[in-house]
Amino acid sequence: MTKITHVYPTTTDGRYFVVRGRLWRKANPALSPERSQRLINELMAARRALRKGSPPEHRATARAIVNAAKLALGERGPVWWTDGEPDFNRKLAKNTPYADWFAALPSDCP
Repeated sequence: MTKITHVYPTTTDGRYFVVRGRLWRKANPALSPERSQRLINELMAARRALRKGSPPEHRATARAIVNAAKLALGERGPVWWTDGEPDFNRKLAKNTPYADWFAALPSDCP
């Protein structure tokens, strides 16, 4: 079986990647590789549990684990950068200060 890997464009400051024109906050690069991997493993296990059609009481727990992992990774909640710049997570790139950068990307970007 072939695994499809997408390489999403990353903003020049490394804060976001873009999928279908929308900015998504990247994980905090200051996390140790071990901590980051542990959190990613927890996140993906919880997402798999949600996809398997778990009972409602397990789904609530899995959602809480997803949220906790994303907060710990820095993908949600307070921003991980310290220069005071605002967060544009989940915003359309064309409506942010990244608009010119985004417009210059090749049209075949995911």
